[in-house]
Amino acid sequence: MRQIIIHVDMDAFYASVEMRDNPELRGKPLIIGALPQERGVVATCSYEARRWGVHSAMNTREAFHLCPMGVFMHPNFDKYRAVSNQLHAIWNTYASAAETIALDEAYLDVTEQAGSWEGARGIARTIKRRTREELGLSCSVGLAYSKTAAKTASEEKKPDGYFEIPTPEDFVNLIIDRDVRVLYTVGEKTAERLRRAGIVTVRGIRERPEEVIRLLGRQGEWITRIARGEDDRRVQPWRPEDAKSVSRELTFQADVDDLDFLRDVLLLLSMSVERRAARAGLYGEGVSLKVTYADMRSVTRSRLVPSTRAAACIWREAVSLLEQVPRRPVRLIGTGLYHLAGEHGRQLRFEDLLPETAARQDAEINGQLAAMGARYGLDFLGNLDRIFQGETLYRTVEYMRKHRLAQTPR
Repeated sequence: MRQIIIHVDMDAFYASVEMRDNPELRGKPLIIGALPQERGVVATCSYEARRWGVHSAMNTREAFHLCPMGVFMHPNFDKYRAVSNQLHAIWNTYASAAETIALDEAYLDVTEQAGSWEGARGIARTIKRRTREELGLSCSVGLAYSKTAAKTASEEKKPDGYFEIPTPEDFVNLIIDRDVRVLYTVGEKTAERLRRAGIVTVRGIRERPEEVIRLLGRQGEWITRIARGEDDRRVQPWRPEDAKSVSRELTFQADVDDLDFLRDVLLLLSMSVERRAARAGLYGEGVSLKVTYADMRSVTRSRLVPSTRAAACIWREAVSLLEQVPRRPVRLIGTGLYHLAGEHGRQLRFEDLLPETAARQDAEINGQLAAMGARYGLDFLGNLDRIFQGETLYRTVEYMRKHRLAQTPR
């Protein structure tokens, strides 16, 4: 029996959650991300805002220029993660395998549960109904024979859409005269290379497959296959250890050239990374540092370490890496763990088994937090859980930056 796959994609997820929770926002151009006076980008926006040309990843100041009447809000990721868990609990009920793509998106293999195309159609409609009735949110659902077709189908009738693509022939007939970007693996740079070669539509890919492969190599081979409707990939359940890294970064509202302040920020970011890794049950064998300078140029540095997720270790390594990069005004800083493994896949050192190791690391962190509290007039130790909720970490760091600036002799 051919695979039957459902792709579920929430409609303007962050914005929809906020409008659900605050009815006064409904019908307004809601823009989630940085505020207009801040550095940053749009995370998502309501469909009302999209009518003004606003879109995800757009600079927020540009979004404000296009839509000055928009309602701008910081995202609340803790809230969105909680809702996401509820969504996936509903969706996964109907799948033998569920592949989580993002907080608001998943592939579901319903072949066995459905037993037939009509049965799968019933599951798709039930998912839409339960998502709306139980969580007050709308989703778009695609039902198809493959992952590529299911993804395309879910985009076809957004928002709150439903579309079916039963066969490869149906898929090809739907997209053949559309721009090459309709193939979801074709990004703007790839599309531009194809356009320069005179290949603008999917029909062009089908008519000139050898040229596409010569131009794009292995990626070209894949593109020519999906242009013919061929995709036999299975739904792969996501595991935490499949993640490439666990990281946290922050953009400052004004450039920073104070090394001591950057060390303090890295301590908080390292603690955030530790918490994220612990939630996923992961350890890393590498620590990374990312720095973006005032001129938007970025540098990344990394170092292999014994398996860890301890904030003290992440912080020490990140600070060491920071001291090796050029000293220039910094716009963004971040740190993270990579080479991830779960509890059973990590290689333990002898000292990991000693209880005094964890106690020593905790004491190091607590000592640093106490010293930071004295520098900034904040009770870090008494407010850790609150600091790492939602956007509080961002606001805390901004307070620290302004406090440090005020204390610096002019």
